[in-house]
Amino acid sequence: MSALIIFGLLMMLMLTGMPISIALGLTVLTFLFTMTSVPIEAVALKLFTGIEKFEIMAIPFFILAGNFLTHGGVAKRMIFFASSMVGHWYGGLGLAGVLACALFAAVSGSSPATVVAIGSILLPAMVKAGFPKQFGAGVITTSGALGILIPPSIVMVMYAVATNTSVGALFMAGVVPGFLLAMFLGLTTWYRARKNNYPRQPKATVAVRIKAFRDSMWGLLLIVVVMGGIYSGIFTPTEAAAMSAVYAFVVAVFVYKDMGLKDVPKVLLNSASMSAMLLYIITNAVMFSFIMTNEQIPQTLAEWMLAQGLGPIIFLLAVNVLLLMAGNFMEPSSITLIFAPILFPMAIKLGIDPIHFGILMVVNMEVGMCHPPVGLNLYVASGITKMGITELTIAVWPWLLTMLGFLALVTYVPALSLWLPRMMGML
Repeated sequence: MSALIIFGLLMMLMLTGMPISIALGLTVLTFLFTMTSVPIEAVALKLFTGIEKFEIMAIPFFILAGNFLTHGGVAKRMIFFASSMVGHWYGGLGLAGVLACALFAAVSGSSPATVVAIGSILLPAMVKAGFPKQFGAGVITTSGALGILIPPSIVMVMYAVATNTSVGALFMAGVVPGFLLAMFLGLTTWYRARKNNYPRQPKATVAVRIKAFRDSMWGLLLIVVVMGGIYSGIFTPTEAAAMSAVYAFVVAVFVYKDMGLKDVPKVLLNSASMSAMLLYIITNAVMFSFIMTNEQIPQTLAEWMLAQGLGPIIFLLAVNVLLLMAGNFMEPSSITLIFAPILFPMAIKLGIDPIHFGILMVVNMEVGMCHPPVGLNLYVASGITKMGITELTIAVWPWLLTMLGFLALVTYVPALSLWLPRMMGML
């Protein structure tokens, strides 16, 4: 009964158009003051202890690093490097877009940032080269979603905070699925370009490729700094996030010099604004999770599922359906913070690895970012391309089908997520 009241109230508030963070907060307060006897002191204590986790500090630092890289000329150098490597294949610029998105995802941790950084430069170039606008928009919108799967990932940090799992193990678990999905999206791009005989670029010489690599090297080195630092034990994921912010600042301002010191306050303000929004959602989600746990809702649901004889296969299918439906009207951070505390105990009781379950959730959210009505990547791409959401939805469907096929693969082949962390001794 408590579950029905909580979710009914939350849905009712969200249907009014209220931001999810405020809807969460009002649901929590209403339930606390009218239907429970939880002392208000316990609520205040939970608010502080819930957001006191060291891992949460990684979020604003990764956001800051991503903003420096977006404004600091890293993206255009990565595009030039990717284009020199694969531009001569069918759909060369489209393939360069997929590769550039994968590389930029590995330094930014954000899907919308990846779409903005790569799309704003590459899409006009693709149209100028003779590609249909719909083709370019489909490539960039879906490839940009790699930003939350290829580490470092802000959404993975949120999942780790919500479920007390290892951020480092999650990052490592995202490497193989991330680059496998990039390969599948690239194959879809190549097939459609070959089928429609889209333009190809002249093959770049070895000298051009070396120059492109040298130009993009400082941006690519950030991958080594973050991932190498974490897995060599030099610093924690949170410290890696701080290092990435400092490194991105130095590269953008003093190495590439595409950004002046006068632009830094604007980047800091944008990053602070985005961080504050996410931290506000986290605060309310912590309270929402506290209520769910206090009312024994996740445990009751888990016991009910076990009593019905539902095994891991049916449970994972149900989770995918639920998260894909949630992706229709919620963005990734909210989905993670609301559903992870509910579904996680059930997954553990059914013997599903928490790291594998985290990657499954992230891939679900990637799909949700690319379809209406609230797909973040669609809205970002719409601003870049000046295309309507309906037109963009039609444009992305071949790549979206590829992503759904990949979701099924990740769901039922746990080794894709767990092989690398196990090999590194993290599981």
